[in-house]
Amino acid sequence: MGWNWGWGLCIPRATGRGCRGEEQGGSTPPSGPICPGAAACSGAPNPPLTPFPSASLQDIRNTVGNIPMEWYQDFPHIGYDLEGKKIYKPIRNKDELDMFLEKMENPDYWRTVQDKMTGADIKLTDEQIDLVHRLQKGQFGDVHFNPYEPAVDFFTHEVMIHPVTNRPADKRSFIPSLIEKEKVSKLVHAIKMGWIKPRKPKDDTPTYYDLWAHEDPNSILGRHKMHVPAPKMKLPGHEESYNPPPEYLLSEEERLAWEQQEPAQRRLSFVPQQHRSLRAVPAFPRFIHERFERCLDLYLCPRQRKMRVNVDPEDLIPKLPKPRDLQPFPTTQALVYRGHTSLVRCLSISPSGQWLVSGSDDGSVRFWEVSTARCMKTLPVGGVVKSVAWNPNPTICLVAICVEQSVLLVNPCLGDKLLYGATDQLLESFVPPEEERVQPVQWVPATMEEHSKGIRLVVQHSKAVKQVTWHGKGDYFASVVSDNSNMQVLIHQSSKRWSQNPFRRSKGLVQCVLFHPIRPYFFVATQRYVRVYNLLKQELTKKLMTNCKWVSSMAIHPGGDNIICGSYDSKLAWFDLDLSTRPYQLLRHHKRALRSVAFHKHYPLFASGSDDGSVIVCHGMVYNDLLQNPLLVPVKVLKGHVLTLDLGVLDVLFHPTQPWVFSSGADGTIRLYT
Repeated sequence: MGWNWGWGLCIPRATGRGCRGEEQGGSTPPSGPICPGAAACSGAPNPPLTPFPSASLQDIRNTVGNIPMEWYQDFPHIGYDLEGKKIYKPIRNKDELDMFLEKMENPDYWRTVQDKMTGADIKLTDEQIDLVHRLQKGQFGDVHFNPYEPAVDFFTHEVMIHPVTNRPADKRSFIPSLIEKEKVSKLVHAIKMGWIKPRKPKDDTPTYYDLWAHEDPNSILGRHKMHVPAPKMKLPGHEESYNPPPEYLLSEEERLAWEQQEPAQRRLSFVPQQHRSLRAVPAFPRFIHERFERCLDLYLCPRQRKMRVNVDPEDLIPKLPKPRDLQPFPTTQALVYRGHTSLVRCLSISPSGQWLVSGSDDGSVRFWEVSTARCMKTLPVGGVVKSVAWNPNPTICLVAICVEQSVLLVNPCLGDKLLYGATDQLLESFVPPEEERVQPVQWVPATMEEHSKGIRLVVQHSKAVKQVTWHGKGDYFASVVSDNSNMQVLIHQSSKRWSQNPFRRSKGLVQCVLFHPIRPYFFVATQRYVRVYNLLKQELTKKLMTNCKWVSSMAIHPGGDNIICGSYDSKLAWFDLDLSTRPYQLLRHHKRALRSVAFHKHYPLFASGSDDGSVIVCHGMVYNDLLQNPLLVPVKVLKGHVLTLDLGVLDVLFHPTQPWVFSSGADGTIRLYT
């Protein structure tokens, strides 16, 4: 119980009476602490103060102190009076209808507020409402305060004739201070040495903690949690008895052997002895010595609690779905395409999935029927075939073949006669421009002999061509030249027979290039990086770090947001282009160099072929939800190729519609896995 002192007046906490002097009748002095505002009070009852109601004799002023009132939310009372009785909240059982009626009928409803401390309704005075209005408008609370009082101009703005001082400037006023320089250098040295540390920002967040947590030994903050009790001494056995069994007593030889042993090597630190009664047992001679050693053990031997984490090794392995739940994917070898006499470097398939083209080191290009493994046509080209690419446009029957320094555009004349006839008409409808344009390559029409073989155009380069790839629309194609200059990558347009060099300078040795399937992006893979260029804006969009020593191949997901890169250091890097410029995941499933990687156009599958003679098929699910990471699960290892000249699988390729994969190897065969 206590008294609130304020405004020079004594205010009783729970009663509406005056100060104690007035209560005693004014004649006798108060027996308690004297009111500090006695001069102003003089025993008179308290004047009514604005924040508190003073009409009622029993004031329901809150007496709980300065605590959050939400602690009393679930209780019917809001504190206790001087007698210790509960002060109950005003009964507030008005429903929405009562509130509405009061709002309509009570003219002072708009100026009535609820006091959270007492729960009572208080009617605001006109002065208080004016104060609220002024504060809402951003004005000062005091009406009589003038913020625009005239400022006293201490210094005149007029330039006087005579200056205050005409002393010439010191030399030290325009040269750097050596003392300051010395101070700064000392401070810099102290910061470097760690003698001066920056102030840590204060953490203003209130910390709530369990007051009785230390009492519970099982809690985290338990008082004895980190206390490690001393190990108890071994309880005495039969050998320490005053009358031990005969087998515990030492013979003369055993006693001599015990005495010759080092103290640390003895099994027992004493010699068992037999006494006729407990009264005949003498005092233990080494008692003080043993107690002293025990005290030294307790004092000097540190005991530390080591928190061991019991982890099940199975929990560390990521939970991957079972391969049988991710079907379909190729599992068995179905067909072997035989006919090439040397290693088969490259494969490509028609958009319909009916025909397959392969290029080999034996100087020939063979066209196969996929379903029967029958060689439909053999085209001798007189050189090593580095790359073949079938036009992805289903309305054009055209194959690009890299042979030494040329790219041959061949019409294989397979399948629909109308289709390959329309392709010939399209190529023959070309009208050469009036002015000859300077080009980095030469477009040469095929001779009569070449035309009979199916060759329609020859694009002659200055150096050997190692890769060719088509744009998705089927009009543009890009070629990569074995050169270290800025002429490594060239982009050609077959309908206009026009070629251009997109890069001004070389960024490294280009390994392979790709067109984006949807957007106007161009991917260029050098030995260590993959650069993504925007063809419309003609600028570098991003540069991917492969974390590999030498990139060998590259494939892009049909959605266009993920690419995979194979490398000669037997790593496969999966990139999520929306996520980062570094690999989302590095797969090290192969034991030797990766030669080729491929994505399926419709199924969530990707494959990699390696010099270890195997093709590993993986499930690579890319979700439409950007917050969900791709799911990469290896599902099948396909073997069948025989290692030749330390080379295994040289190219892998998926069927455009079926979950089948083709692989070409150094053993001169092409294998289909279904």
